[in-house]
Amino acid sequence: MEGDPQQMPVISVFFGIVIRMFYREHGVPHFHAEYQGQQATFTFGGELLAGTLRSRTARQLISEWAMAHRAELDANWHRIKAGEPLEGIAPLD
Repeated sequence: MEGDPQQMPVISVFFGIVIRMFYREHGVPHFHAEYQGQQATFTFGGELLAGTLRSRTARQLISEWAMAHRAELDANWHRIKAGEPLEGIAPLD
């Protein structure tokens, strides 16, 4: 994964999972998830692209959240490309 996770803006937090996006990235639209010190990259459809999250439950929650907020993730991706501030996205209930 590119960039220092501590430098990526946090866009959502739920059940101990931290979701971030990074301004200098490219390629397929994606976001980063961190859970219990593990990091992974996901598509806006909730598919794992890279990294490891050993918790199957965490992966399922991230996938559910991504699918529920796909339009907001896409809007934030466009903000990244325009150099605009990101908007927070509601956590998973």
